[in-house]
Amino acid sequence: MSVTVRFAPSPSGYLHVGNMRLAIINWLFARREGGQFWLRMDDTDSERSSKEYSDAIQHDLAWMDLDWDRYERQSERLYAYEAAAERLKAAGRLYPAYETPEELGAKRKAQLSRGVPPLYDRAALGLSKDQRAALVAGGRKPHWRFKMDSGKVEWHDLIHGPISFEAGQLGDPVLIREDGRPLYGFSSVVDDIEFGVTHIVRGDDHITNTAGQIQLFQALGGKLPVFAHLPLLIDSEGTKLSKRLGTLSIAALRDEGIEPLTLAVYLSRMGTSDPIEPLDDLVTLIHEFEFKRFSVSSPRFDLAELKRLNARMLHITPFEQVEAKLATLGLIGVTAEFWEAVRANLDRLSDAVLWWDVVNGPIQPLIENETLLAEAARLLPGGDWDRCVWSVWTSAISAATGLKGKALFMPLRKALTGQEHGPDMKTLLPLIGYERATKRLAGGTA
Repeated sequence: MSVTVRFAPSPSGYLHVGNMRLAIINWLFARREGGQFWLRMDDTDSERSSKEYSDAIQHDLAWMDLDWDRYERQSERLYAYEAAAERLKAAGRLYPAYETPEELGAKRKAQLSRGVPPLYDRAALGLSKDQRAALVAGGRKPHWRFKMDSGKVEWHDLIHGPISFEAGQLGDPVLIREDGRPLYGFSSVVDDIEFGVTHIVRGDDHITNTAGQIQLFQALGGKLPVFAHLPLLIDSEGTKLSKRLGTLSIAALRDEGIEPLTLAVYLSRMGTSDPIEPLDDLVTLIHEFEFKRFSVSSPRFDLAELKRLNARMLHITPFEQVEAKLATLGLIGVTAEFWEAVRANLDRLSDAVLWWDVVNGPIQPLIENETLLAEAARLLPGGDWDRCVWSVWTSAISAATGLKGKALFMPLRKALTGQEHGPDMKTLLPLIGYERATKRLAGGTA
């Protein structure tokens, strides 16, 4: 069958790694099946939703190279939810309830004190027409609840396997607020039916909600989608990331220098049987995607591990994939030779700026052992330099001075680069060139 999935964030904040993991997995599945990936903004909460967040979400997805086939906003579809609500009212499945939040809280507290589940007692169904009218006349505005049918609600989850609930233990969920705005669980089902969503892939914190939504699908005459509930991410200490999302927004990771492909590999393979290792592009992730690879255990998000993967990814990235990005960092005229020389020493792409400055100058050399450096300058070969010049040169210096190993190489590196560590000098020296090398060996800024 043709696959259609949706990523439905609320534009009330910036995307974080938990959101992005769901987006990536939905996208990979759709592309693997040759299906459709839709972006839907669940923005019916006008007080919290904003264009700023909506634009940021789209920017983050585009940065990750996750393209979408259709874009929808729930705030533009209120007419569809009103029509669905009328159908449910006519069928006797949507009823008004008039309790205030304080009254509902008191009921829940009393139920818990008696050791019973804090479910709505359906008191509103026992109100007479006159009682409802009196409540309205007194200023009460109803919220609207979906009347659950009794019996079992069952489905086969692509991650968790068979799942079942007794509907009577779930309570009647609120679908519409007192101010008339539809809640997520209602508007999402209406959209999923109308848009023909075949698979709903989301966090396993929605498992209980799914039972009520299945009955809602049925009450509205919609075809049931296939569900896949992914375990939520936790940090290295086992705490849900939702408690500290600000530090793990996609924008923050981008500022940290994390590459989009690195993040895609890491998030899509966490909690699977696949190794988290460097890849060249998204194609491999698409071809190898399968839900059966995911565990039901919560995967641990480790920022340090992500940064290590980012470095490993950069170390194998070909020049063609970074040339344009390097230009945006102000590195104009970068060559493949430069990239090959420095990429193994990068933790993030912006680190290349340091080595570009080292190669092109000016830098202030670190001078140690002036006698050695004077002899090194005297023996510095002329002509065209290749990768062999470093070996030929240092052999000649060693023969003339008797120095070897660190005593020979470290003063040369510090003078030529101004750094104690860095790329292999046999690749770096030809890029620095004879003129700059001569000046730096003499202690000059070049």
